[in-house]
Amino acid sequence: MALAGRAALRWGARLPSPCPAAALLCRPAGLPAACQRPYSSRGKEILDMSTYPVESIRNFSIIAHVDHGKSTLADRLLEITGTISKTDRNKQVLDKLQVERERGITVKAQSASLFYNHEGINYLLNLIDTPGHVDFSYEVSRSLSACQGVILVVDANEGIQAQTVANFYLAFEAQLSIIPVINKIDLKNADPERVEKQIEKLFDIPTDECIRISAKQGTNVEKVLQKIIEKIPPPQCNTADPLKALVFDSTFDHYRGVIANIALFGGEIAKGQKIVSAHTQKRYEVNEVGILTPNEQPTHKLYAGQVGYLIAGMKEVTEAQIGDTLFLYKQPVEPLPGFKSAKPMVFAGMYPIDQTEYNNLKSALERLTLNDSSVTVHRDSSLALGAGWRLGFLGLLHMEVFNQRLEQEYNMSVILTAPTVPYKAVLSSAKLIKEYGKDQITIINPAQFPDKLSVSEYLEPTVLGTIVTPHEYIGKIITLCQDRRAVQKDMLYIDENRVMLKYLFPLNEIVVDFYDALKSLSSGYASFDYEDAGYQSADLIKMDILLNGNPVEELATVIHKDKAYAAGKLLCERLKETIPRQLFEIAIQAAIGKKIIARETLKAYRKNVVAKCYGGDITRRMKLLKRQAEGKRLMRKIGNVEVPRDAFIRILKRETDK
Repeated sequence: MALAGRAALRWGARLPSPCPAAALLCRPAGLPAACQRPYSSRGKEILDMSTYPVESIRNFSIIAHVDHGKSTLADRLLEITGTISKTDRNKQVLDKLQVERERGITVKAQSASLFYNHEGINYLLNLIDTPGHVDFSYEVSRSLSACQGVILVVDANEGIQAQTVANFYLAFEAQLSIIPVINKIDLKNADPERVEKQIEKLFDIPTDECIRISAKQGTNVEKVLQKIIEKIPPPQCNTADPLKALVFDSTFDHYRGVIANIALFGGEIAKGQKIVSAHTQKRYEVNEVGILTPNEQPTHKLYAGQVGYLIAGMKEVTEAQIGDTLFLYKQPVEPLPGFKSAKPMVFAGMYPIDQTEYNNLKSALERLTLNDSSVTVHRDSSLALGAGWRLGFLGLLHMEVFNQRLEQEYNMSVILTAPTVPYKAVLSSAKLIKEYGKDQITIINPAQFPDKLSVSEYLEPTVLGTIVTPHEYIGKIITLCQDRRAVQKDMLYIDENRVMLKYLFPLNEIVVDFYDALKSLSSGYASFDYEDAGYQSADLIKMDILLNGNPVEELATVIHKDKAYAAGKLLCERLKETIPRQLFEIAIQAAIGKKIIARETLKAYRKNVVAKCYGGDITRRMKLLKRQAEGKRLMRKIGNVEVPRDAFIRILKRETDK
């Protein structure tokens, strides 16, 4: 009996108390009284967002170079506003992927709604956390279009770096209010005065506008919140207008379908309404709307100027394209400007290490691309590597992150071929123009490279690269850039120790190992960032690799004429090391059309046929050697050289062994 009583007491402690005071304690911390409403059927509190007029809303983003403390500042802002409780475990709260936490980067845009009372007025602050890297610059530009201001975070120790410059200009071109924040002032080597001078010189922002903070210790972070309210204007929109919502990110939930992150530029949205996508023209019924705090919090409605999420029965992420506009059925509006589909910049072949894993890799790819609509997938097959896919990525970091997520989330090991870039060819042959239906084609696979006779010119993609480096490494870096066919556009001293260089690079010169070479030359101090700069005319050729006169399709590459000899020689040497010796001689050649530009010879295994000759006539010796040579010649005619799979993997490794 006593045991039963104790058990009842223990379980009874977990039952909801009928006392109203106890019920108040169950409310999420930090939400103002106006927002505290009954809980929904899913156990989440339904909030009433009508208490926040447009004048008391601020939409902002945090932009910074990698590892300058952007996520740590976001954690402190969430804690100060009571959105999350203060614990030691609050590290990178908005970075939910394992790859984001490991690399210290943001890959997916996240948003969080903060409630803050300033001078007796309740404000709704919507923090939109954007990726910092150039590969995701389209997502950044769409996220920034949902904001009215940004916090520009600069490390007090490192100072301004390449991505700081790129992100500043994205915000500046979008005409957003910029609040400069100097972080990590608690570090021993911090020099905030030097960083303030850099900001004033490069961005023309007065030094007295910079806020010095330590996001890790929470020093002066409250000042940042006050500055957001004072300096960033409220959104320019009206609840009375028809619904106009921008989709700035989306994720896939296996139970509820696509969850779209939206910013409202007009009108209001509620459960049960019929909405239409401006891009696909498909119609949906709204199942749920809410805000992110940073977890999903359902609301009755979302109003103009607010940021939240929407679930409307979309089955694929491609239906919620980033930059798309949503409006009410039979109330069409002018779509928001700037929408464009994701454009792949780097292509690579992906094959399973073991062909028996093909179906598992296929399902893993399908599930991962549900959450990453910017990856393009085409079926591909290779004689040496078997069935696989040719994938298109936004850039090199995007490719590495995708590969890492495949390994971590789905436990898949794959062979990733050397990355290539999309070239273009302007056709001159009337027959080919008729066949393709246009006079300009894009080449993503070297096997499709058209012959020089039918092309008037080849075009290659270019990027405008920004390098920020300590001045003692300038000479080495300029030499490296010239080796990569880069053209110098600008050179500026940020202060007495740091220099900013701007170069126009051909994209294929930086996709493989440029970043590693730059880091090793500068002892890790230089930072690099690039942006798309369109296409330029180039002297491109297709280089084939021949084994005993037979081309190996997988090793064909498109390359600039000036680099062909060095690349051909390197590839032949590496093949000589990796292909096993045969009973006959193998000629490994690099060829451009009919012209051989490099050759290595893999000698045959030989039996010593003259070992039994001890003295005697020389003609006997010559006869035996001649007969052996004829046998080898015959064997070479009928013998096929197959490049073993592991040899391919070693050759196609992206890191070139210099």
